[in-house]
Amino acid sequence: MNKIDMWEIENGLNVGVICGVDEAGRGPLAGPVCAAAVILPEGEIIPGLNDSKKLTDKKRRELFPIIKEKAVAYGIAFATEQEIDEINILQATFLAMKRAIAQLEGKADFALIDGNRETDFGIPCQTVIKGDSRSANIAAASVLAKVTRDLYMEELAEKYPGYGFEIHKGYGTKAHYAALTEHGMCDAHRRSFLKKFYGEK
Repeated sequence: MNKIDMWEIENGLNVGVICGVDEAGRGPLAGPVCAAAVILPEGEIIPGLNDSKKLTDKKRRELFPIIKEKAVAYGIAFATEQEIDEINILQATFLAMKRAIAQLEGKADFALIDGNRETDFGIPCQTVIKGDSRSANIAAASVLAKVTRDLYMEELAEKYPGYGFEIHKGYGTKAHYAALTEHGMCDAHRRSFLKKFYGEK
């Protein structure tokens, strides 16, 4: 099998400076959704960089400062649990992405967005299915978003002990549901995600 050229998509576009955008944390029951936007130097190869989901936690954390150092620019932003409950997870994800792109302060001319859904991000864009394993910029964004959110959930674990946020990062594991049964929701939980669990309409 041929090794995927992580710059093939970018190289096929004639659009100026490109940023990659990805998110982490759409599925959890607790915590914010995090998005990152990254502009790597054109053609930059960071050894080991791939879709964050295909990397170990140790590898992601090793790559995290390297990506920040190598990037021409990057932005990392959240949409809160309250915003998720108010506008739904898709719109909150878009909001976090817009905030991350805005942090680039106009340095990007075009955005590659992981996935198949888009909105008005303020600059021209193109969605890329499985972009985090096909685009160097999106892969870099996926690592920044994932590590940032994991670190945030570890901080939340200290604020709200007993839920195991440091272990499952807010995802709906058996242990997390058991903690919800025992302790109920805390302020970090997404109420809209737990209506069914609590039998609410």
